[in-house]
Amino acid sequence: MWKLQRPANTGAGPAAGKPAPAPAPAGAGRAPAGAASAEQARAREANDRMLALKVKIHQQLLDRINLAALEKMTREQIAAETSELITEILDDSGEAINRGERMELSNDVLDELLGLGPLEPLLKDESITDILVNGCNSVFVERHGLLEKAATRFQDERHLLRIIQKIVSAIGRRVDESSPFVDARLADGSRVNAIVPPLAIDGSLLSIRKFSKRPISMDRMIELGTISEKMAPLLQAAVKARRNIIISGGTGSGKTTLLNALSSYIDGRERIVTIEDSAELQLQQDHVARLETRPPNIEGKGEVTQRDLVKNALRMRPDRIILGECRGGETFDMLQAMNTGHDGSMTTVHANTPRDAISRIEQMIGMSGIDMPTASARSQIASAVDVVIQVGRLSDGKRKVVSFSEVVGMEGDVVTMQEIFRFRTTGRDEDGNVLGQFEALGIRPKFMPELEARGIHLDPEIFRPTLNVGQS
Repeated sequence: MWKLQRPANTGAGPAAGKPAPAPAPAGAGRAPAGAASAEQARAREANDRMLALKVKIHQQLLDRINLAALEKMTREQIAAETSELITEILDDSGEAINRGERMELSNDVLDELLGLGPLEPLLKDESITDILVNGCNSVFVERHGLLEKAATRFQDERHLLRIIQKIVSAIGRRVDESSPFVDARLADGSRVNAIVPPLAIDGSLLSIRKFSKRPISMDRMIELGTISEKMAPLLQAAVKARRNIIISGGTGSGKTTLLNALSSYIDGRERIVTIEDSAELQLQQDHVARLETRPPNIEGKGEVTQRDLVKNALRMRPDRIILGECRGGETFDMLQAMNTGHDGSMTTVHANTPRDAISRIEQMIGMSGIDMPTASARSQIASAVDVVIQVGRLSDGKRKVVSFSEVVGMEGDVVTMQEIFRFRTTGRDEDGNVLGQFEALGIRPKFMPELEARGIHLDPEIFRPTLNVGQS
């Protein structure tokens, strides 16, 4: 009757009507600590009961279904047939649950079978940007820049480890005692980091940085107040005029999001090569060659670093190279590419100010193993980098482009810069939101003649110091 049902003569799994006992979930049957209310205790008991029931049904499904048939069926077909099997299992077990609970249970088991189990509802929630798992019983999410605890739980540590292994094995990576941490990505490009015992003391740690299902455009960033409407044309002009751009900022400040938005202004006739540790860029052009690093195998061999890929990219006839993040010796090779005919290249760097970004790049040149005098390194930076865009995450969780600075050359041994625009904070409102405004500093970029030569014309009024170019 069912395509998913295993043939009766396989001998696998328990007989129908005799479900295998499931291990009790961690914390089941225990009263909540402290002064938890009776209502909270009942809710926790009901949650534990449903969790144990879900695990038991999942175990029996794995015994009953023909896993080979899964690959030949759509998710809708699988959902229909697993729902029938779940109904049969529940009837045999005598569990009394209502229709809503039965539907929720079917969805949870389907997520466990085909997806990432308890994480699936969080991944589908578009208001969530980060998922942070601190062991099997503690999950936090970030909404609108602020962290909050989620009700999501895993059955036990083994359950969490199984989900982590499912994520990393999908892209050919592994995590175990010999290799206890890993960077990975989901099918939609969301960035994943996992670290397991013995390095994670209180249970496996999993961090997922979700990517929007639809790439955030510059118009959307203007709508969100990340950038001013009057500043956006200058960013667009810098990309179209093939200026080399560094996007600087702290962790979670929106560097990659801005890089994706800026890349939409690249001419579709250009060949773009992207290089990343974990592929997460969402470029909209057709002619994009995407490269991703590879960690060493179990024998410690076969590693391919970003520096290896940058060197190889130079042989791929790129018009522009986009490096997801500079973090080591590849910085030197990236600067060399910017200086040798690959104008318009872009990358990101972790730094708190544009000046710090230049210093960080100088330090990373030293990590390449090349013994280069400080003056020569700074000269390389000054000739390669045209623009540093600083992004920041404010205390209220909102992200802003806080500075647009131009690298103008050298004065002695110092790389000189001039700030064109900035975001100036002015205080807070009653709800704790940061108030401020985008300002022009009265300085026109030195690459304006280059813009004019390419037929790109900007209204000079946007550079007037008396004109606020946007209000937060």
